[in-house]
Amino acid sequence: MVQLGLVVAQFDKEGTVIDGMEAAAREAASERDAEVAATVEVPGSYDTPLAADRLARRDDIDAVAVIGAIVEGDTDHDEVIADAAARGLTDVSLDRDTPVTFGIIGPGMSTAEAKARTDYGATVVDSAVDLVEQLP
Repeated sequence: MVQLGLVVAQFDKEGTVIDGMEAAAREAASERDAEVAATVEVPGSYDTPLAADRLARRDDIDAVAVIGAIVEGDTDHDEVIADAAARGLTDVSLDRDTPVTFGIIGPGMSTAEAKARTDYGATVVDSAVDLVEQLP
C-alpha cells in the first residue's frame, strides 16, 4: 500500500475550493488502495515546499501530494507565488528522491474556474501513486 503525505494550502477566498480538492484527493487515495499517512495544512501555496520537504524526509512516506489554489488577484502576485511554489516543490522532489506531485491550480483563474477544477485533487493523488508504482 502506497503511503502518502498530503500538503493542503489553506488560502481560499471562497472557502469551498480547497475543501473540494481535499475530499477528491482522499477519495482517490481510497480508490487506489493508498493511505494518507500524514496531512500538513499550511497557510498558502507559497508555504507548501517546506511542508512537502518535511513529509518527504519521513521513512513512512512514499510520495507527497500537494494541493492548493491560486486565484487571480489585482497584481502579478499570483504568478510569483505559483512560480515559487513550483520551483520549491520540484527541488524537494529531486533533493529527497521522493515523488512530490503538484496539485496547485492557477494562477490566473477566477473563483468559478477554480471551483470547476476541484477534481484536480484526485489527479494529483493518482499521479503520486503512479510514480511510486513506476519508479524503481
